[in-house]
Amino acid sequence: MKLSEKIRHSERSRPFFTFEFFPPRTDQGFANLLARISRLASLDPLAINVTWGAGGSTKDRSLDLAGIAQSEYGIDTVLHLTCTNMVQGSVDAALRDAKERGIHNILALRGDPPRGEEYWIPTDPRFTHAIDLVKYIKSSPEFSDFCVGVAAYPDGHADRETDEDGEIKYLKAKVDAGADFIVTQLFYDVDGFLRWLSKVRETGIGVPIIPGIMPLQNYGSFLRLTKLCGTRVPVELQAALEPIRHDDQMIKDYGVSLATTMVKRLVSEGGIEGVHFCTLNLERSVQRVLEDLNWIGGSHDIHNRLIAETPGSIIHAPHPESDLIITPIDASNTAKTKLETKPVKEIEEPGRGEANNEATWDEFPNGRFGDFKSPAYGIQDPWNPGHYVSRNEGLSTWGHPKTIEEVTGLFLSHLHGKVTSTPFSQSPLLPESLTILRQLEKMTKRGWWTVGSQPAVDGADSSDDVFGWGPRGGYVYQKGFVEFFADKADVDMIEERVKRQGGGWVDFLAGNVDGECKTNMSDDGRNAVTWGVFPGREVAQSTIIERDSFLAWKDEVFTIWSQWALFYPPDSKERQLLESICRERWLVSVVHHDFKKDSALWSFLLSEE
Repeated sequence: MKLSEKIRHSERSRPFFTFEFFPPRTDQGFANLLARISRLASLDPLAINVTWGAGGSTKDRSLDLAGIAQSEYGIDTVLHLTCTNMVQGSVDAALRDAKERGIHNILALRGDPPRGEEYWIPTDPRFTHAIDLVKYIKSSPEFSDFCVGVAAYPDGHADRETDEDGEIKYLKAKVDAGADFIVTQLFYDVDGFLRWLSKVRETGIGVPIIPGIMPLQNYGSFLRLTKLCGTRVPVELQAALEPIRHDDQMIKDYGVSLATTMVKRLVSEGGIEGVHFCTLNLERSVQRVLEDLNWIGGSHDIHNRLIAETPGSIIHAPHPESDLIITPIDASNTAKTKLETKPVKEIEEPGRGEANNEATWDEFPNGRFGDFKSPAYGIQDPWNPGHYVSRNEGLSTWGHPKTIEEVTGLFLSHLHGKVTSTPFSQSPLLPESLTILRQLEKMTKRGWWTVGSQPAVDGADSSDDVFGWGPRGGYVYQKGFVEFFADKADVDMIEERVKRQGGGWVDFLAGNVDGECKTNMSDDGRNAVTWGVFPGREVAQSTIIERDSFLAWKDEVFTIWSQWALFYPPDSKERQLLESICRERWLVSVVHHDFKKDSALWSFLLSEE
């Protein structure tokens, strides 16, 4: 059914709500997201939204996910569809596929051009803006029966310098072209939204406006996504988060309270008919918000079960008699994540240690070092993986490298704090990485450009300013780990060295853009590289390296090389260099298991033998 008609004819005692999901990066994550959607369907959402990767990068998974939700779970689905950087004819193909799957609703978006926007030429000349897609659908005899929504940006568009009045004019033009409803970008400034809403209505826009609400999950993801979306952060919100920024559970609890308060104000002061929850493929926070709003009935049993069973995933421990609980969060330029865990009761199923209760997985954003079976595995930017800076910002920070030596210089500048980021590391080095700065310098000067690392740690106090995480009174451990780019000859050398000198102490993974992979790990091997022991708790494990997660990350980093190349004009030396690096370099991950020797990894890698 068309969403606009459902809104118009809805007879409810409370406002409606919709959920947004993105296609997971792994097959296991996809399968487990379907189970999650099935559970959330019992909360009676008006519809769910399924995102569409930039340039159609998630086309098949997006269509499959939306189609299954529509046909098997009976949930009306809104399929996001971006039109820029799409191969000519692919918009038609996507719309036909959507119709065949019984999908009646499209959220028409421009989408993000590649990072080199100045040099981007639309692949399909019919589409350069979202309004082009709206006009095309509404004027097409084949597709005009779709209900079409568009996006709005209460805090302004992150990629445009247009003022608020200009943005509202764009929005009005999209509605005049035939848009049936509006979904807004996430925001946290309710006063600003209400003022914006009043201005929008004054222009004569009368279609439903559905505000986007994203409950906070942890401090790192909050900072990253608000920067990505250009979201205004009220001073009082920043002040409230500052003292609890290292406590993920307190951030989540605050996020639930904040979202609940926001929604109540939007309904009571703005007359909003419903809200759109950006779930990040997580379920517990939105469940709690809806419970606190009293918008769902008969779900207390579900809620109490979710509260009783701690977020996490039971996996094989280093010692077979113990189980480890994982509640991973995001990581940037270091492998370690900071979190708190609670014990879960043992699940008696075949394959002890591998059983997973999907209802309680990944309740913290599951960064690339989390469980690859999680529906939220690898989340950085659910809308456009790899993209986090504008072209101008990237050129200002990363310059115009024309030689391998200049690329090496950029990575060295990042290590020395002269630049705040690289295309692969969004922030400066953390204090723990500074303890191995000399070794990282040696690797980089050798042409091994490092993108992730951590030193070995043997039982540091959990309150340690550099290495500590989790509850006080515990001890934390780390295996030495480093991830870097290297050429094929060096990969072959490392592989041979692992065979001759590794002695079972070293695991390595290496992959290239063509899908080749070298490793001494089994297909299902899992390597815990960060863990903690805390009073009265199960051993907590926060960082995992495994084949499937490495391969998913490998695909992303080579996409980043390609996107970075697009900063520069066609046929420029910069673009030719970066494209050749993407073709020729390998991503390499090396772990040394002897965490009692802080020099073990570096002696192995940097030996001249």
